[in-house]
Amino acid sequence: MPTLPEFAARHIGPRESDVTTMLQTVGYDSLEALIDAAVPQRIRASAALDLAAADSERAVIEELREIAAQNTVVTSMIGLGYYGTHTPGVIRRNILENPAWYTAYTPYQPEISQGRLEALLNFQTVVSDLTGLPTAGASLLDEGTAVAEAMTLMRRASKVADDAVLLVDEHLLPQSAAVLATRARSLDIELVTGDLSDPEALAGGRAVFGAIVQYPGADGEIRDWSTLAETVHAGGGLVTAAADLLALTLLREPAAWGADVAVGSTQRLGVPMAFGGPHAGYMSVRDGLERTLPGRLVGVSKDAAGHAAYRLALQTREQHIRREKATSNICTSQVLLAVMASMYAVWHGPEGLRRIAESVHAKARYAREALVAGGVEVTTRDFFDTLTVRADSAAVVAKALEAGINVWAVDAEHVLLSVDEIITNADLDAVLGAFGVTPVEVGEAIAWDDVHTRTSDYLTHEVFNSHRSETQMLRYIKSLGDKDFALDRGMIPLGSCTMKLNATTEMEAITWPEFASLHPFAPLDQTVGSRRIVSELSQWLAEVTGYHSVSLQPNAGSQGEFAGLLAIRSYHLANGDEDRRICLIPASAHGTNAASAVMAGLKVVVVKTAPGGDIDMDDLRAKIDKHRAELAAIMVTYPSTHGVFEETISDLCDLVHEAGGQVYVDGANLNAIMGLARPGEFGGDVSHLNLHKTFCIPHGGGGPGVGPVAVREHLAPHLPNHPLDREAGPESGVGAISAAPYGSAGILPISWAYVRLMGGAGLTRSAEVAVLNANYVAKRLGEHYPVLYAGENGLVAHECILDLRGLTKETGVTVDDVAKRLIDYGFHAPTMSFPVAGTLMVEPTESEDLGEVDRFIEAMIAIRAEMDDEGSREMLRNAPHTALELAGEWDHPYERMPAAFPAGPKAKYWPPVKRIDGAFGDRNLVCSCPPPEAFEN
Repeated sequence: MPTLPEFAARHIGPRESDVTTMLQTVGYDSLEALIDAAVPQRIRASAALDLAAADSERAVIEELREIAAQNTVVTSMIGLGYYGTHTPGVIRRNILENPAWYTAYTPYQPEISQGRLEALLNFQTVVSDLTGLPTAGASLLDEGTAVAEAMTLMRRASKVADDAVLLVDEHLLPQSAAVLATRARSLDIELVTGDLSDPEALAGGRAVFGAIVQYPGADGEIRDWSTLAETVHAGGGLVTAAADLLALTLLREPAAWGADVAVGSTQRLGVPMAFGGPHAGYMSVRDGLERTLPGRLVGVSKDAAGHAAYRLALQTREQHIRREKATSNICTSQVLLAVMASMYAVWHGPEGLRRIAESVHAKARYAREALVAGGVEVTTRDFFDTLTVRADSAAVVAKALEAGINVWAVDAEHVLLSVDEIITNADLDAVLGAFGVTPVEVGEAIAWDDVHTRTSDYLTHEVFNSHRSETQMLRYIKSLGDKDFALDRGMIPLGSCTMKLNATTEMEAITWPEFASLHPFAPLDQTVGSRRIVSELSQWLAEVTGYHSVSLQPNAGSQGEFAGLLAIRSYHLANGDEDRRICLIPASAHGTNAASAVMAGLKVVVVKTAPGGDIDMDDLRAKIDKHRAELAAIMVTYPSTHGVFEETISDLCDLVHEAGGQVYVDGANLNAIMGLARPGEFGGDVSHLNLHKTFCIPHGGGGPGVGPVAVREHLAPHLPNHPLDREAGPESGVGAISAAPYGSAGILPISWAYVRLMGGAGLTRSAEVAVLNANYVAKRLGEHYPVLYAGENGLVAHECILDLRGLTKETGVTVDDVAKRLIDYGFHAPTMSFPVAGTLMVEPTESEDLGEVDRFIEAMIAIRAEMDDEGSREMLRNAPHTALELAGEWDHPYERMPAAFPAGPKAKYWPPVKRIDGAFGDRNLVCSCPPPEAFEN
């Protein structure tokens, strides 16, 4: 057995003595024997992982310091949707760097997520107030994908002809235009890009289902789009504004001039540029469109006691329900970044945000008047923060850089100049010097026509007008964090979601300015260190997976799926196989698989599940024979979504390849096979990976994520690329998937550090212990709950499914009741009713030690006893129990102590609300901050 690096012993929970104890319970005398019995020999890796581990955590930090020093941070005046901003220290320290916030999971269990749900409701209120549109989502992945999602929303909601076109503003941010083009191409939507001042002429007589405009434009110009909106509406179409939220504190809100949808980024609300991400995109919609919103929506409902409470509304897990009929493949959001942006608005309030915006505009006005006075032509007339200047761009860019400033060369004769919150007068004077002009005195009048000026109020809710001192703000953040259950409190045994340790050392570098302050379009020679992180991590992921090439651009697992399927589609087209559009997907697959396939222009055909939980190979053969000439791909998850190492995976790959198809291996469960098997060796052609699961980037309450796509050599020419970065992918690539060339590049140092600390031996051991922990849970709980699926040797992979359906029929206690009762015991529930309704899918991961795993097992055994006891069943149906309930009048037919302290009077997590009535909230949809009276009950 190879010697493990020191860090691996800290990452992996069970000690060697614990491993021995667990192996005895499972019935094996060594970890190697267990793995040999669990993982099919046919797919075992041909060699050990060739990844050296660093000497220590300190050594990794020193190495990261050396890499960070290879970046050059200069003042950015590039703009184009990415701006310098000041993250208030109280937010940076107490949210971004606080495990109570960054280790939380998506709030599917709302009773233990009230803090982050309130913060997300604040976020939705900020977006709704500033755009003037009544319903906003809980964030999207970035501005580019938000624009693309707006396109499909408008296509669904408009009632015009199927061959209608989308009008696109020629001044849309270039990265958004690129993402939009990629998405439109796969959906056969025609884009017509140009000057939208005369939309009918641009459309050329064709029906228009929508128009997308940038507000202000990428060139800096503020345009009045009211006439456009009237014209498009008259034809039955919709209008989307890609709008700058900070500008909207001064500019007329999009709803006021007729926009139906608003999208954009909240990056400049206190979130670092971080070489392109992660940042929270946003979307808000007019009345009547709220049920078409993609992603997550937080709403207000009530709990069992009648108190107001928050939960996810409407779209929760839409992909699992509607699958190929889902309206979007996005199943998560950018919660951590949305929380930061919302807290920035809470901290500054409406007056503070307006002051920042006025200061930004004054700086731009200062620059324009000096340029004009100096005889330089500024083509932007009405502007907020950005100017387009006619000049020798190469000369100006070079001179500005000598002064420590980046500006953007639009073309040989035009320079783009953007200012932001942190630009100083000295910076302005320096950039003016690059144009050969000197400062002048500037008046205080706003430099745009009155028609553009905002007259409505915003952020009037109490929460945005109460927290002005740091003491108040600190206590508010703390009060919300205390309402939540995150990994810092205890185990989150969610199957398929891998809530493992996010080590402090791994997290340390992400706030360093060398990584956090880089603009994604900064010159190549200024971003050498970050590109080294991208390059080395890509190579390491290729080594782990057995693939040839890796793209880190997709900024969520869903986007990795989309990129991988686009690569397959592009490969077939390059070979002249236009008709290969059928994508086979097992009935047990994650819901995003089907939604991603449809987005990529493929047609889904479902393959049955055999009684044992494996793919039904007879049905697979029949489907392949039926669709042989049209077969594009099959999407399979390995180990399976049922938590089993399927013996037939190699046969499956051979069958699909023989028919001319490609094999997509969903890498959601890669943590079970690192160092043990490589998808690229056992038959996979492409996989997406979840760095926010397997490679330790924290979930952040539902985001950020990173979903790289890895491919064999023949698919490498079809990986994503980016029009603003020649190194971000092959020229023959499928286009941009995310707004930034490397997606959420700012958090890649986390996974880089994890791999560097663990090395090949550590990664392999982590997979082995993940399998051990899961089998230990399955063995011990199998006496109390049926384990639904297992492999040929009676073993599971990294997770196990507990079948409660028979017990529910016998006792009336549902899977919901068990999940809520676990809160009383101090646990987040496992995954409920996926992939099989009425079950719990449990994944302990390798990071949980034997003591915590045993604590969970004992809680589940105790709950099983409560299910059998008729007198205790009501206790499960009433769970969870709150402190307020315990202190008040008690009218339950059971005692207080066993209800509230089932595990004994030890450290106790108190849920702030009782069980929430989600149906009530969906019937009475409220998705922005409610008045204080709502909480008076």
